[in-house]
Amino acid sequence: MLPDGWRRARLDAVARRASGHTPNKGEPSYWNGGIKWVSLADSWRLDRGYIADTDHEISEEGIKNSSAVLLPAGTVVLSRDAGVGKSGVLAKPMAVSQHFIAWDCSASTDLHNWFLYHWLQREKPEFERIAVGSTIKTIGLPYFVRLEIDLPPLAEQQRIAEILSAWDDAIAATERLLANIRRQKADLLSVLLRLHARSRHDARPFHAARFSSIFERVARKNAEGNDNVLTISAQQGLISQRDFFSKSVASRDLSGYTLLRRGEFAYNKSYSTGYPFGAIKPLLSYEAGVVSSLYLCFKFRDGVDADPDFFRHYFEAGMLEQEIAGIAQEGARNHGLLNVGIDDFFGLPLRVPDVPTQRRLAAILNTAESEERSIAVQVEKLRAEKRAIMADLLTGKRRVRRQAAEAAP
Repeated sequence: MLPDGWRRARLDAVARRASGHTPNKGEPSYWNGGIKWVSLADSWRLDRGYIADTDHEISEEGIKNSSAVLLPAGTVVLSRDAGVGKSGVLAKPMAVSQHFIAWDCSASTDLHNWFLYHWLQREKPEFERIAVGSTIKTIGLPYFVRLEIDLPPLAEQQRIAEILSAWDDAIAATERLLANIRRQKADLLSVLLRLHARSRHDARPFHAARFSSIFERVARKNAEGNDNVLTISAQQGLISQRDFFSKSVASRDLSGYTLLRRGEFAYNKSYSTGYPFGAIKPLLSYEAGVVSSLYLCFKFRDGVDADPDFFRHYFEAGMLEQEIAGIAQEGARNHGLLNVGIDDFFGLPLRVPDVPTQRRLAAILNTAESEERSIAVQVEKLRAEKRAIMADLLTGKRRVRRQAAEAAP
C-alpha cells in the first residue's frame, strides 16, 4: 500500500526516455567535435552524481548521421550493460552510447530528476540481479518500457533529493579526506623507499643484514586440527576465508596446511594487483590460522631485537621486491605463481636501520595508518546511514515534514 499522496506510474509516462548510439568510428568527421559522449569508458564516472566529462566526444555530423541524440543537462542516465545499474546526471548537454538508457525530466511535472537518480541508486542491486548474459550482462529495452516507480508529490521529491544529495556531499568530502590521508601515507612510504635505495651506496641510515639472521622459517603442520583457513587480502592482510568469502574454499583435509600463530608472516608467491612479486602479510587478526603449503611462512628468530610494525611496513612498501626479482626464475610463472626457492628466499639481503630508528619510523607510519583507518570507518558509517535514510525516504516510511537542511548530516 502506497503512502498517502503517493502514486505508482510507469517511468515512461512521467519522463521522456531516450537511448543512445555510436556513430561510425570509421568516419573521422563524426568524432572529436566537442559534444561529450557517455560510453562504457566512463563507467568509473557514474554513481557520483553529476557527470561533467567523458573520455570521448562526437560531432554535430556524428549526431546527424546516427541515432545518437543530444540530451539536455539534467538528464538521468543508467548503464544497462557492463557496469550495469550505474547511474548519473548529465552536467551539460551530452549524447550517450547504446549501452545507456536516459530519462529527460526537464518537461515533467511529475518527476524530479534528482529524485529519479537516487531512486535508481537504490534499485541498483535489482538491476544487477535481473541482468542476463554470459560474457557481458545486460538489461533489454522491454524491461525499461515496463519499469514502474512510486512517486510522492513533486515538492516532496525535491526535498527528498536535497536531503540525499546532502548526504552524498558529506560522503564525498570524507572520501576526499581519506584520499588525502592515503596520499600522505604513500609519501611517507616513498621517503622510506628513498632512504632504503640510498643505502645501497651509503651505509647510513640502513645497514645490511641477511634475511635468515632476523627471520626463520615456519613449517609446522596443522597437527592441532585448526580449521581457520587464511587468505591474503590487500586491504585486510591475512584474513579468514570465512570472513573474506563468507565460506571456506579450502580442501577438507587441512592436515598438510601450515599452522601460523599471531605475529608470524606468510608470503604468497602469486602475482596480484599491487604486488608484482607477491604479498607478505603478518597474522594480526587471529591467535592462529592455517595457510596453504604454497605459502612461504616465517617468524622472528628468538632473541632478535626488531620492531614488528617496521617490518610490516617494510614488506608492504615493496622494499623486498627487487631482491625477490633477482631470485625468481625467469619464465617460471605458473598461473601467476613465482618460482622462489626457500634457501634463496632466506638468503635475501636486507637493508634495515637500527632498532630505535625502526621504532621511530614505525610510529610515524602507524599514526598515518590509524588516521586512514579512522577516516575509512567514517566513510562506511556515512554510507550505511545514507542507505538507511534512503530506504525510508524513497518508500515513504519517513515523510519529509521539514526543510532538507535540518535532516542533512
